Amino acid sequence: MDPQPDDLTRLAGALTGDAQRAAEELLPLVYEELRRLAAARMAHEASGHTLQATALVHEAWVRLMGSGEKKWENRAHFFAAASEAMRRILIENARRKARLKHGGDLVRTKVESLDFAAVAATPDEVVLLVDESLERFQREDPEKARIVVMKFFGGLTNQQVAETLSVTERTVERQWAYAKAWLFRDIRKEV
Repeated sequence: MDPQPDDLTRLAGALTGDAQRAAEELLPLVYEELRRLAAARMAHEASGHTLQATALVHEAWVRLMGSGEKKWENRAHFFAAASEAMRRILIENARRKARLKHGGDLVRTKVESLDFAAVAATPDEVVLLVDESLERFQREDPEKARIVVMKFFGGLTNQQVAETLSVTERTVERQWAYAKAWLFRDIRKEV
């Protein structure tokens, strides 16, 4: 079933009323898209990653629906929130694994040889470095930081990000390029 944007907006907005019923109707409409985004994101994780795309979707869903009253303005707003939920789950998982591995010591990695595709395929410790740098970047430029969250952690395409933020794809491309350069410089200072 291909969900209509109006259906998603109506159901996402209805979560403040009969939340249980609205959530039950919303899940089938968004599940496949969430699963596709999670699978795309997990495809870039290091081999041996214990978190599966289905588990990531389920955990993100629980967080989206379970923390009190939620109201999303539209489909784009919902998927932006889902990207943020996936980001938090991946970071928590990476932190947990880092604590367990060798007493939690982080591994130093040469950033000069990495691009964002390679960052996604490196160990969890590097994902943590990206997240720490992203926290600093959010204070400087929250709008561009949202693009990083949606693309890097949420797996959204430039077109999906553009729709979510109501900007052109070219704007997303420019801001993504700037954000990557900023993050690389910042990580390089830290390593």
